[in-house]
Amino acid sequence: MTGAAERPPGHHPGSVDVHGHAGAPDWGALPIFDPVQITSVYQPIVDLETREIVGAKALARWPQLTVTPDMAFEYARHAQRIEELDLLCQQAAVEGSLQVPLPEGFKVFVNVEPGSDVENLTRASNRIKTVAEITERALLHNPAELLSSIRTMRRRGCGIALSHVGSVPDTLAMLPFVAPDVIKLDISLVRGWPNRDQARILTAVAAYAERSGATILAEGIETHAHLEQAMALGATLGQGWYFSRPGPLREFPPITRSIGLVAPQSEFVDTPFSLLDHSKVRIASKGMLLAISRHIEDQGLGLETPPIVLAAFQDSSRFTPATARRYRALAARCPLVVALGAGIGPFDFPGIRGADLATADTLRGEWTVVVVGTHYAGALIARDLGDGGPDLERRFEFALTHDHESVLSAARSLLGRIKPIARYVHAL
Repeated sequence: MTGAAERPPGHHPGSVDVHGHAGAPDWGALPIFDPVQITSVYQPIVDLETREIVGAKALARWPQLTVTPDMAFEYARHAQRIEELDLLCQQAAVEGSLQVPLPEGFKVFVNVEPGSDVENLTRASNRIKTVAEITERALLHNPAELLSSIRTMRRRGCGIALSHVGSVPDTLAMLPFVAPDVIKLDISLVRGWPNRDQARILTAVAAYAERSGATILAEGIETHAHLEQAMALGATLGQGWYFSRPGPLREFPPITRSIGLVAPQSEFVDTPFSLLDHSKVRIASKGMLLAISRHIEDQGLGLETPPIVLAAFQDSSRFTPATARRYRALAARCPLVVALGAGIGPFDFPGIRGADLATADTLRGEWTVVVVGTHYAGALIARDLGDGGPDLERRFEFALTHDHESVLSAARSLLGRIKPIARYVHAL
């Protein structure tokens, strides 16, 4: 989060006591939401080849209070005021950046909560260039709100950085949904010799960066050994005490190579079928399409890195007991499994996100199965032709696609209809 602290090596704080137990501050007497009390320090981001300082990460501080950033944000979470504090920290980051003339191309990284108002980040876009830093785990909790925020920030010229990549290997399939300009490798990858799981993470990150043009940034660099490992992992940017401790923002010399922003992701489409090239649409019975849909679903059980699985079933009657068994097996392995349809609501078993469809939602007339992994993307997209008669003989217009951008657009359309399961707070 915006107030995340740069911690000494080896320091991993546990939960923060905010309920008045021994050692806890008197929260009622601490004005942590007072803008006057919040300031920003900045840690430089360095080009590992040229050693130029090309950006800085904003970090919130309360210098006049006996409170750490971890404690402040933990209290805000318990008080259900996390967005309020996040906005105040964004404001402090922007205002601090405006006090110093920064070189052209210099980027200021600021953490952003899903759903936060991003006006603070974009209102000074003619003077500073900001990069919103989010975590991929947020997509699991509130995908519709997060994707909407990302689209808004991109339209207003803000870059996107995805932080802590690799801390939770099963969330790697989220990378293409966020479509980050900068991928921030988790500190565990920089400081430890890669094991098999870490090798899987790095392979997925490298593949995404090669396909998209995204930049890899390694955080937590504190020694020369960390630097060498970061560069071996493909990082071209670095952040950590090896280069500089956090401090006030100062003037920097002109930079010769700025952090590039990749092309923005495609805009939201109403339904998956609406994005199809209709010259490639065919007609088949439901019985034929069932085999194709199950083959795509099976990728969720067979791919080495668990993918995201999303499906629209028209209505709850199509989500049969046999289908429920398949999706429970998928949910036991995949980080996100979604089933949408009229009358499909919360399930009485864990793992599957259900989403009811409004009466006027045109998705009710479509049947879609989408699987997105780190190295695989596939979708069956079909529209009901309204036939009567036996269920397996009903006809659908359909297309089967493995085009990466088409599959992602279909997936984003489905994700945009999911309601949050709980209020999500970035990891400290």
